[in-house]
Amino acid sequence: MLARAKPQPRAELVVALLLLAAAACAGVFLVAYALDWANLTQWLGLSLGASLWLVAIALIVAAKRLVVVEERTESYPPEGGAAEEQERVVRIVAESGEPITRRRLLLGAAGAAAGALGAALLAPAASLGPALDTASLYESPWRRGRRLVDEAGEPLRAEEIETGTFYTAYPEHAEREEIAAPLVVVRLEPDQIALPPDRVGWAPGGILAFSKICTHAGCAVSLYRHPEFAPTQPRPALVCPCHYSTFDPADGGGVIFGPAGRALPQLPLQVDEEGELRAAGNFSAPVGPSFWGVRTRRPTA
Repeated sequence: MLARAKPQPRAELVVALLLLAAAACAGVFLVAYALDWANLTQWLGLSLGASLWLVAIALIVAAKRLVVVEERTESYPPEGGAAEEQERVVRIVAESGEPITRRRLLLGAAGAAAGALGAALLAPAASLGPALDTASLYESPWRRGRRLVDEAGEPLRAEEIETGTFYTAYPEHAEREEIAAPLVVVRLEPDQIALPPDRVGWAPGGILAFSKICTHAGCAVSLYRHPEFAPTQPRPALVCPCHYSTFDPADGGGVIFGPAGRALPQLPLQVDEEGELRAAGNFSAPVGPSFWGVRTRRPTA
């Protein structure tokens, strides 16, 4: 007769506490990710790593202290003795007893750890793009009559916009951190511009404005390729330096080269009585990477 396995209440408590601590660490990961703690991204790695580490220790303790293990060396049973051998194994298992006395506590702690850790592992999928609330992706600070200002907050005047120069503009009295806020402004000779028919009048004096956010991956369009040698650079182009998506301002921001899947959204312009540039409406298409810009809705002010 085998000695019955003794309960290990202290080991059970240790395992339960380790699993609950793992669940708490996974919860810290979820909080840090949801609140987007500025300059504290190390919390993501520390909390997730600590959660996995605590689960591993809990499993080791459970295997060492709570799981009944017996090693025996025996010869194979004689032919026809399989039934007796099965009965003997069942009797051994029954005689070994059940050393776990806090089953509900352990199951609850294991469930909490598994649920919190699973949620922490799935949470980063939200960074692929919003699945439910997509209305905010179409919001824009631009509306008819809003003035274009530079980085210092000074209004941009039409007469100061020169050909061959790249300008960055923002909406006056609006949040500059919004994805639809920054613009690139360039000037071309009017006879070089061939905008679509529905954009007649969008480029007063040859001045054009486009979203500064590349439609490939959301990087900033920050280079302006102005022709210096016509055979190799036939026309001006706006360039995103991250993946080299290249856009043609002359035909409404169409893609010339690179991975971008659609044109840069164009903003219609007008010049007021004081010669200052103002928006004449909203963008021609949603601003931002194509994972949401492929939708057909128009941006809203």
